[in-house]
Amino acid sequence: MKKRSFFSAARSGMSGGALVRRRALLVTMVLVALVAMAGLVSYLTRDNQPSSSPSSSLSSSSPDSASAQASPPSTSDVRVAALPAPPDTHDPIAFGKAAAVALWSYDTRAYSQPELVAALRRWLTSEGQYVDAESVERQVPSPLLWGRMADSGQFATATAAEAHFPYAFTRALQSDPGAITHAYVYAVTVSGKQSIAWNGSPRGGAEERSVTLAVQCRPDRPCALVGVMPSVAP
Repeated sequence: MKKRSFFSAARSGMSGGALVRRRALLVTMVLVALVAMAGLVSYLTRDNQPSSSPSSSLSSSSPDSASAQASPPSTSDVRVAALPAPPDTHDPIAFGKAAAVALWSYDTRAYSQPELVAALRRWLTSEGQYVDAESVERQVPSPLLWGRMADSGQFATATAAEAHFPYAFTRALQSDPGAITHAYVYAVTVSGKQSIAWNGSPRGGAEERSVTLAVQCRPDRPCALVGVMPSVAP
């Protein structure tokens, strides 16, 4: 299958039916063994599920509406952040935690929206038949929203407190240990916290976050991100 660029699905103007067929094919090819393991069959119907991407939560976390319900970011958090770079690890749990932090963090003072998108692209697996780049793209605020956030110098830091393989994934893997060896894609659920602040409001606001990621960790190469699940698997 020809490798698709990070924004190709969004920009190609393909029909809704074609997108559904592509996503169905993605599920079939990527995680044949994991559909039963981690509930990834939800990929087939994810357009009908409410989005849990930061883009929606960020708009409600603007300077006018965010509540200061958590402790303020530390002094080290307030400094201008660098673009996220993927870790060199073969541990899907460690990679999942790092990827969640990358997806929950941003700094409109330090870089542009396209620069963040390009940085997250480097987290993705190079195996085009498996990657769901569109699900990662949806985690980034739109250019319009980013511009509004940048006007107030908005930025977010994040921590990943816990990560684990979902129960269904672990149970199915125990019953068929060899199933993982086709694509080496693991489901990883991560829980943590996102803290948001902006110019004139260093206390900002914070909220608990959870996400289930598909992480590929082949034995001969470092882990990479496959995609973001539309719902959290316990």
